[in-house]
Amino acid sequence: MSAPARRLRLAFMGTPDFAVPALRALHAAGHEIAAVYCQPPRPAGRGQAVQKAPVHRAAEELGLPVRTPARLRKDAAEHAAFAAFGLDAAVVAAYGLILPATMLDAPRLGCLNIHASLLPRWRGAAPIQHAILAGDAESGVTIMQMDEGLDTGAMLLAEAVPITPATTAASLHDALAELGARLVVAALAGLDAGTLRPVAQPAAGVTYAPKLGREDGRIDWRREAGLLDRQVRALTPWPGTYCLHGAEALKVLAAVPAPDAAPDAARAAAAPGTVLDERLAVACGGGTALRLTRLQRPGRAPQPAEAFLRGTPLPPGTRLE
Repeated sequence: MSAPARRLRLAFMGTPDFAVPALRALHAAGHEIAAVYCQPPRPAGRGQAVQKAPVHRAAEELGLPVRTPARLRKDAAEHAAFAAFGLDAAVVAAYGLILPATMLDAPRLGCLNIHASLLPRWRGAAPIQHAILAGDAESGVTIMQMDEGLDTGAMLLAEAVPITPATTAASLHDALAELGARLVVAALAGLDAGTLRPVAQPAAGVTYAPKLGREDGRIDWRREAGLLDRQVRALTPWPGTYCLHGAEALKVLAAVPAPDAAPDAARAAAAPGTVLDERLAVACGGGTALRLTRLQRPGRAPQPAEAFLRGTPLPPGTRLE
């Protein structure tokens, strides 16, 4: 990566894997990172061992100082510490805490946010998942100058990436993380040089991407297969999609529409949720079918459908709920 026009003094504020490429890119570009802010270490995984966030681990690897306040809005001491850094800018990427006005206004160039959508579409917590769920043809990254609203700030740079029938939340997440890293380096250089001006977001086309939970992953077989295919691709790995086989919840990790799974009349006559063939095509709404290609039972490892069926037979006629 080429050196920036000027070395800037920055704070970086992010927590999950999505933010790590941007931190590394800013460091590689030669900027001085005075502090890295991320969420405090928390219990995670089956053993609930306390673990540092991905950004925390990356910052320590790079030799950068880390701050992990549990809250910011009413922490006057943290506000003063932030102002004392004498920052040119702060870069925020999926940090998880709301920045108060005193912090937003402290850096010379303000606070820049890496947002994983083409604003004003999909403001909010889960833009990657909602773009796939909605069947959007594209997603992207917007570098935004932050204000006190929910992703309402003026835009500096944006770039789109296509969403294909094979796009998953995981693949789109990784593509946008790398794109955001590249764009934020360019945005900082342009903003500092005065060659890049913030542009207000359009008033039209605003949509919201609220946080998703486990209940959003329950498969409703009455819906058409195309919609369920998007649900699986959008919600894997989090919060995950699942259906019930008796009292047991089966995670559906991958699936594809199966228009030729059975004769049209048979698909149309089958009750939604009925297994149609030996390759685990399941009847869906509107006479469509979805073939489950990767599944997981509770406490077991994920398996391709063929291996799964050897241990858990689901013959034609089985009903999934």
